[in-house]
Amino acid sequence: MRAPFMFVALLAGPALGADPVNIAPDTPSVTVRTPDGPVVISRVQDPENKLEGDWAKTSRACPPFCIQPIAPAEGVRTIGELELLAMLGDAEAVVIDSRTPSWFEGGSIPGAVNMPYTEMADELDKLGCEVDFEGFICEEVPEIALFCNGPWCGQSPTAIRRIIAAGYPAEKISYYRGGMQVWRMLGLTVTGE
Repeated sequence: MRAPFMFVALLAGPALGADPVNIAPDTPSVTVRTPDGPVVISRVQDPENKLEGDWAKTSRACPPFCIQPIAPAEGVRTIGELELLAMLGDAEAVVIDSRTPSWFEGGSIPGAVNMPYTEMADELDKLGCEVDFEGFICEEVPEIALFCNGPWCGQSPTAIRRIIAAGYPAEKISYYRGGMQVWRMLGLTVTGE
């Protein structure tokens, strides 16, 4: 009876003693401030972890789920996970989940605020812009980063184009194109899980 147990333990041994799954070589985790207190963002430590459900899907009908361009508008900087983590650690920057509220409530990047793409261009006063007759005056505004569901999601690119048209300066906007699908694929911490 003990032999099968020992065999299983021997097979499991290498995975348990494996090197940690860090964010970067010298960065095992990053702590971000949220309205509910600090949250530690790290990667799932299970080397056998896999995406399941909707996040594992690779193909969706286009339109509407077409692959998005790297740059959603001229002057906007496209960033990856490390740059987004740096913005989450910057008290002056704002990371925005531009998905609709039901998606946000289903899990988001810790420290992100929800400003749905359908409403964002009308709510730039929340980001320090002043209401003007023809849109907004956005002079003293923070650096912002927008994301949505992934490289096939058009919500944040649509929001970016709309807020630029309303007056937000493109050079103050970053686009995290990987979105929730790539964030989850990398095993990074998600709210509500």
